[in-house]
Amino acid sequence: MNREIQLVKRPETVPTHEHLSITDAELPKPQEGELSVELLYVSVDPYMRGRMNNTKSYVAPFQLNEPISGGVVAQVKESKAEPFTTGDIVTGSIPWREKTVISADSVRKVDPTLGSVTTSLGILGMPGLTAYFGLIDIGKPKEGETLVVSGAAGAVGSTVVQIGKIFGCRVVGIAGSDEKTSYLTNELGADAAINYKTQNVAAALQDACPSGVDIYFDNVGGEIADRVYPLLNKFARITQCGAIASYNVPNDQGPRIQMHLIKSSATIKGFVVGDYQVRYKEGFDHLSKWLKDGKLTYEETIHEGFENIPDAFFGLFKGSNTGKQLVKIADPR
Repeated sequence: MNREIQLVKRPETVPTHEHLSITDAELPKPQEGELSVELLYVSVDPYMRGRMNNTKSYVAPFQLNEPISGGVVAQVKESKAEPFTTGDIVTGSIPWREKTVISADSVRKVDPTLGSVTTSLGILGMPGLTAYFGLIDIGKPKEGETLVVSGAAGAVGSTVVQIGKIFGCRVVGIAGSDEKTSYLTNELGADAAINYKTQNVAAALQDACPSGVDIYFDNVGGEIADRVYPLLNKFARITQCGAIASYNVPNDQGPRIQMHLIKSSATIKGFVVGDYQVRYKEGFDHLSKWLKDGKLTYEETIHEGFENIPDAFFGLFKGSNTGKQLVKIADPR
């Protein structure tokens, strides 16, 4: 048996099972320069929702009736390319197909001495690098400044919280449950945490940020961002990393932000981690050292079973995950 998950219908709002299909797939033999691999772990990420739309963006949309692809850890079963050999663990953007053939140029080997292979999809992968460059390059943290992080218990946000503390910031995290806010303060070292589902966010931010906000790392957009902007200090920096609150809301519209930016002389910059590809080694070296030194930790929410990938993906839009959302497909063998 070999299965793949295809996009069969483009969602207008929240994606459901009617938009994805699990179907049988063939397994061709690898040619020169190719690898035959078996999936071990699949990463599901909010940005994938945007690729379901047939619109121009920073990455091409998924095609209908073709397999979705994303961050994957896989094991090489047959190699037709040096320096890969049978048994190697690799990571890259790979189709959601249990067994598949890929170009060797599209993946890299995972170093198992750095920790669990899943870290290559989390804190030592795309989310960790996103947090690093978004905060360091755009946020420019300085000791004593106040950093607010939305989506703070997610894979990116939880890393931003910790890097902010490494740089001596006062860190305020915003998340969607008491369990998550406790995680932020008790395990990640945030100075304050706000449950946006049960608290008055505007009032809670006033209490948590008595000196205003110097850096806002925005993973969610929407109404939470509307509450942060009035607190921006002079020359504040806003890192616009995500807008998950708006991904499933067509023609979303909120308060105007221009006057807040003018009053504070603030800078806002959107980005994707691919903008920093030439600097990946810099980010990886810092993240791996901080992880080794115990300055960074991470949490994973892991589902099991290829057939449960869609539910794990849908769960992102309900806030059901803490840290990195993964699906385990198989053990290495």
